[in-house]
Amino acid sequence: MSSTTKTIPMGQKIAFGVGMLANQMFPASLGIFMVVLVQNLGFPGWMWGIVYFLPRVLDAVTDPIMGFISDNTKSVWGRRRQYVFLGAIVMGVTFSVMWQLYGENSVSYNFIYFLLGSFAFYIGLTIFSVPYVAMGYEMSEDFHERTQIMAIAQWIGQWAWVIAPWFWVIMYEPTWFPSPEAATRELAVWVGIIFALCAMVPAIFIPSKSTKNENFSPLTFNAIGDSFAQIVKGFKEAFSSTPFRKLCISTFFIFNAFNTVAGFVFFIVVWHLFNGDAGAAGYWTPIFGSVGALVTTFIVIPIVAAMSKRIGKKNAFMVSQGIALIGYTSLWFLFVPGKPWLFIFSLPFHSFGIGSLFVLMMSMTADVIDLDELNYGVRREGVFGAIYWYMVKFGFAIAGGLSGLILTVVGFDGNAAVQPEGAVTGLRLFFSGLPMLGTIAAMYLMHDYDVDEEKANQIRAELQKRKQAKLNPKPYYSGFITENSISLSEVDKLAIAKHKSRFEGKSNGEIKAMFTNTFNAGFHGLCFSPYLEGQNIGDTLTEKQIKRRLEIIAPHTQWVRSFSCTDGNEMIPKLAREKGLKTMVGAWLSTDKSKNEAEISQLVRLAKDGLVDIAVVGNEVILRNELSKEEVLSYLKRVKELLPNVPVSYVDTYSLLSQSPEIMANCDLILVNCYPFWEGCSIDQAPIYLQKMYEIVKKAAGTKEVIITETGWPDSGEILQEAVPSPENTMKYLTASNEWAKQENIALFNFSSFDEPWKVHHEGEVGQRWGIWDKNENLKY
Repeated sequence: MSSTTKTIPMGQKIAFGVGMLANQMFPASLGIFMVVLVQNLGFPGWMWGIVYFLPRVLDAVTDPIMGFISDNTKSVWGRRRQYVFLGAIVMGVTFSVMWQLYGENSVSYNFIYFLLGSFAFYIGLTIFSVPYVAMGYEMSEDFHERTQIMAIAQWIGQWAWVIAPWFWVIMYEPTWFPSPEAATRELAVWVGIIFALCAMVPAIFIPSKSTKNENFSPLTFNAIGDSFAQIVKGFKEAFSSTPFRKLCISTFFIFNAFNTVAGFVFFIVVWHLFNGDAGAAGYWTPIFGSVGALVTTFIVIPIVAAMSKRIGKKNAFMVSQGIALIGYTSLWFLFVPGKPWLFIFSLPFHSFGIGSLFVLMMSMTADVIDLDELNYGVRREGVFGAIYWYMVKFGFAIAGGLSGLILTVVGFDGNAAVQPEGAVTGLRLFFSGLPMLGTIAAMYLMHDYDVDEEKANQIRAELQKRKQAKLNPKPYYSGFITENSISLSEVDKLAIAKHKSRFEGKSNGEIKAMFTNTFNAGFHGLCFSPYLEGQNIGDTLTEKQIKRRLEIIAPHTQWVRSFSCTDGNEMIPKLAREKGLKTMVGAWLSTDKSKNEAEISQLVRLAKDGLVDIAVVGNEVILRNELSKEEVLSYLKRVKELLPNVPVSYVDTYSLLSQSPEIMANCDLILVNCYPFWEGCSIDQAPIYLQKMYEIVKKAAGTKEVIITETGWPDSGEILQEAVPSPENTMKYLTASNEWAKQENIALFNFSSFDEPWKVHHEGEVGQRWGIWDKNENLKY
């Protein structure tokens, strides 16, 4: 679901917030109940560490898989709601069951039972939380509305931290329950039932549109298995985004440091303030948690939301964490035996740390998801949410392990009548010091975060343009013609039927085998795509990346075509020659006359060095209306004079060249780009249509050789009339077009060697998916 309105109804915001209450109550209760494992059931520090660490590692691993499943679900209910509902049930049942622990059982039995129960609970939490969080990311496209949605959700969710600490009072009140573990058993059932119902609320009340007809990745076992590779790529893509990397790592530092020591509150209050008397500690432990949560709910979240709107999200983050540092420091001085009420003065400052974190970070993550869509052409709330929460949960897992380690290192023993000397002081040092270190590290990372309101609005505007282009298609590619400009004869239609019958009824595996034969036979030529992910036109290429990509394609082609002679592209002809490849080398022409001169100069130099087999002066520059025919002729004639022994030509579409005799007359060869896809041809019609394009140019060229310098088919992206991008159609087109060219002894260059992510900015999602190899240099078919 993607809202197109600026304001989301308050009812939907509250429904999302009720889900957040469940999302926070389960871990809040878990953190409270965990004390029983050490204090009453005798778990040593290493067991505490393991039951904290291992289930959360499982949670972190399954989150990205759930993100992939959620992002690619085709359903009348949309991508998320059914999983939120199912996860709520699993989460509620498993939470209730996992706490059915009895003191009369051995420590080992309780340890194994609880560990296995934790695994089941965290699977339920994953099924619920990943699609639930993604629902929030996609509720609004507005910069400030996103912060309000997250602020309302966090405000409602904070009540979990107000309520949960009072479980300590209930658990240790002997007139209510015979033992803390008995209290935990019953409280867990109530928490499981009530908050499973809360978790269902977003699934019931937040609407979504059907995704039944969307072009998502298939959810087969193989596809989900393959999603592990996509998850790895997703991590690479996510962390290639500097803003997202900063959000994730900063959250990791703050949340990990905070949660490593959060469980020590009980021990510090009981053992430092009340000398080990849990009964005397009474209400002071829950007061710490509840007052902090109430401050967060009524003071921190409203202030942070207001600051975000006034000074921006990053600045609000820096101010909030600066205030939190005051709180962490003051707690060292305000935990005073005999005066337990003093620590309350620290809580308004202390609460700004975690209280501001997710309000701002979840809102900023939604902004970064827009940036990701701009860069890669797809929306991946589920995957990004999973990666972000992976960092949170992985941090939580490490925090649990560190908690157990710290308890062991300082020598704290929950079963002891008297703690070893220095144990409680050690806990206090870690309690104040570790969150300070994590916060300082996060503030350093975030000081140059740059996705502010202006940039976010620019991104949204560009995405809206792209969305409108999908609704009202305009030519992404300059050679696009809205209706087929070539009329097909009855003979052509028979040829189309014959071609269609060749592939009809064949499985994907059989089509892949046909393509493999074509691939193994080798191509005449490939258009070379040198730019790596994150690079764009104008970025400087390195010799290493060019050499690596040439090594991949060299065994499969005789020729390589390059498009520019500057910014590192000038290395391509020399490195291609070293691989035994022939070169069609292009000078890129545009409206920038000084850059044109640099391109021409380099092309001439390369040709005089013997590195150019065919020199190309400009590619589709007339069709783009960047230069006139007269200007192109001027460049063309100049290069021909300078290179009398090298074939020199200009490249444009079949329709323009066939109507430009003066250009063709000054070309030694006729170089033509032919794309049936951009003219809306069906895949059955496309190979015959390509032949007709060639015939038109050949007729106009007379005795000159005609070379098809670009043709291909995308494997995904926007459908254009009858032209449908898909891997199967790409294999069909490449197989048919290359076989025909070989039979007719026509030189043909396939477009393109590698997928080109930079083109998503110019041609939409379909523009980046023409490669035979993907952007990570893996053979796609």
